[in-house]
Amino acid sequence: MSEEKSLNFIEEIIEADLAAGKHQSILTRFPPEPNGYLHIGHAKSICLNFGLALKYGGKTNLRFDDTNPVTEETEYVESIKHDVQWLGFQWANEFYASDYFHQLYAFAEKLIEKGMAYVDDSTSEEIAEQKGTPTTPGRRNQYADRSPAENLQLFRDMKAGKYPDGSKVLRAKVDMASPNMLLRDPILYRIKHAHHHRTGDEWCLYPMYDFAHGQSDSIEGITHSICTLEFVPHRALYDWLIEKLEIFPSKQYEFARLNMTYTVMSKRKLLQLVNEGYVEGWDDPRMPTISGMRRRGYTPKSIRDFCDRIGVAKRENMIDLSLLEFFVREDLNKTAQRRMAVLDPVKLEITNYPAGEFETLFSENNPEMPETGERLLHFGRELWIEREDFMEEPSKKWFRLAPGSVVRLKSAYIVRCTGYEKDEQGKLTKVLAEYIPESKSGSDTSGINVKGTIHWISAEHAVVAEVRLYDRLFKVEDPSSEEGDFKDYINADSLQIIEHAYIEPELLKAQLGEQFQFLRKGYFTLDSVHSTPNKLVFNRTVSLKDNWAKSAK
Repeated sequence: MSEEKSLNFIEEIIEADLAAGKHQSILTRFPPEPNGYLHIGHAKSICLNFGLALKYGGKTNLRFDDTNPVTEETEYVESIKHDVQWLGFQWANEFYASDYFHQLYAFAEKLIEKGMAYVDDSTSEEIAEQKGTPTTPGRRNQYADRSPAENLQLFRDMKAGKYPDGSKVLRAKVDMASPNMLLRDPILYRIKHAHHHRTGDEWCLYPMYDFAHGQSDSIEGITHSICTLEFVPHRALYDWLIEKLEIFPSKQYEFARLNMTYTVMSKRKLLQLVNEGYVEGWDDPRMPTISGMRRRGYTPKSIRDFCDRIGVAKRENMIDLSLLEFFVREDLNKTAQRRMAVLDPVKLEITNYPAGEFETLFSENNPEMPETGERLLHFGRELWIEREDFMEEPSKKWFRLAPGSVVRLKSAYIVRCTGYEKDEQGKLTKVLAEYIPESKSGSDTSGINVKGTIHWISAEHAVVAEVRLYDRLFKVEDPSSEEGDFKDYINADSLQIIEHAYIEPELLKAQLGEQFQFLRKGYFTLDSVHSTPNKLVFNRTVSLKDNWAKSAK
């Protein structure tokens, strides 16, 4: 009998709140800013917010924090919605911070009328200097002495577009001596004459994140506002604003964000990789973005299982990429169709098989799912095999092809190597063998015991495809912590393109989003960008085993 999984600290809070009658049901939210593509760290937040709501019979809102018109685009909104749904979740309501611009503005006027906010004409440099330091208190300037009536008029003039960008801000009147620097009269509104992706040119006055966030939570009735640890210092202002505005008391709780080895999570650094051409784009299969992982062939279930496994913690830690790859392999082993592909081909000639004749054989699509049936294979005199499956002078524990050795061809026959041919440069051009007619898979009466099995493809029926072998984007575990530019640690071998691989013709039926195990090679999927009906391009999702740990030693 398996032990029941213990509750994380957020679940403990929720269960206590429900038991005390504080809430009849819970309402969470996922509030991304639409200024880029989501990455695996966001996936953890998505799984947490939606997962908690599902566990406790609540709901989750998707709310776009679109308060900075300069960096936000509708393209990002659509990609975020696609990512959330692809991961397997559906929001109860789709909201935008811009939906609340009028309400937020009214909240700001309320603070002004109560003498808790004022318009400041200082420059950003002056404001920073007047805030003091963590060890010395700040000081208010003369603008803090403006009357509520004067502040209200100035604020309305700001809204009316009478002032240029940066000329005035609205600040909360909190505590200039607070040890929490964020409480030293924080900025609530700034002037930005910029076109907004939803409200157009209606506004030239936009709320800061700290003002829009908590109030949007309150407007929606969010019971548990879950953020990452960097928002711990922001919680005091979150609570102060809700208290002074006398609105629904949403509560903020913080958890450790996801940090993962051999990549970077900073949106700024990811943008550098895109803009400077180190990767193809946000959906490059080496990127930690959800769109990149989808293009690479990762499954929603593997990402959900990974997020569930790493859990929810209060301290930052580094998660090894190999753990995510473990869950990808575990899911694909159960679901991926088996196919054969030869990436570094050399000809195998079965000299005692009639030239020009072929027979049909059958091989299971997935031994983990017998209900998926079998597929047809063509077998003839000339086959393609992997170059690495032949060794002229075999080592002691070599169980593949070598002069005089026997090996089974997957789902076909046992063959005995009788020789090989090389070109003038000494490169292997052909392996010669004889097949044992009575050794056919499924009806073997040969009595020959073989220790090795290799894959193959009929040379006559093989289809040419491009195969892209992806590996870790960086060659060190934590590129952000290394000296110098993080881009100096990019793995030059993170992408290997094989332009002329051979695949079995059954793969002509492959569809985008399908995953395949290329026997002995790894898991692969059609590339959504480069693959066409006339040129199939397959991306390696992950190798069959974690070989990186060995090579890194």
